Amino acid sequence: MIFVDRNDAGKKLCENLEKFKKEDVIVLAVPRGGLEVAYDPIKSFNFEWDLIIPRKIGAPHNKEIAIGAVSADGSYFLDDHYVNMLGVSQAYIELEISEQIKEIHRRMREYRGSDTFPKVEGKTVIIIDDGIATGFTILAALKAVKKQGASKTVLAVPVGPKDMIEKFKKFVDEIICLHIPDEFYAVGAYYMNFEQVTDEEVFRMMNELRR
Repeated sequence: MIFVDRNDAGKKLCENLEKFKKEDVIVLAVPRGGLEVAYDPIKSFNFEWDLIIPRKIGAPHNKEIAIGAVSADGSYFLDDHYVNMLGVSQAYIELEISEQIKEIHRRMREYRGSDTFPKVEGKTVIIIDDGIATGFTILAALKAVKKQGASKTVLAVPVGPKDMIEKFKKFVDEIICLHIPDEFYAVGAYYMNFEQVTDEEVFRMMNELRR
């Protein structure tokens, strides 16, 4: 399955999310791409919504290599294999987590006007992104919403690798993934148009959803 763009992926996700419209739902979109995917489900079913902004924890000598991820409330996930293989110290991990939390809060204030964590207690929380690769940031987000009292967690993505989808089943109450290829390359490989979503587009979508 190839999606035209994130908007097309969101429209296709709607068919699988309609069943939640009678529940007390909050959709948490992972910006920037996840908000474009979440746009149609939010509009179609009048879901409450907000943003969740996890950040990867980068390796000491190459920040592009993720050894884990952290969410706004300090909930984090580490890949022990990478941590041990690279000999990453606890002091470095704590410093990197602190730096990434500062950046998360900065982005939350920029996008939302507030760095308070979304109100998820007692709700069905549907986390939407444009796809899964390593899954680290989504795992950190899931840990956070459970810690904050979500009654049910649902992960909804257009595409993800088979091994990660299987792994996620033990972390969420339900997972919705439209395309699980036998050989996964990169999230963008399953979109005809996978241009980066700009901040201006994020603000435009947020303003439209607030109307």
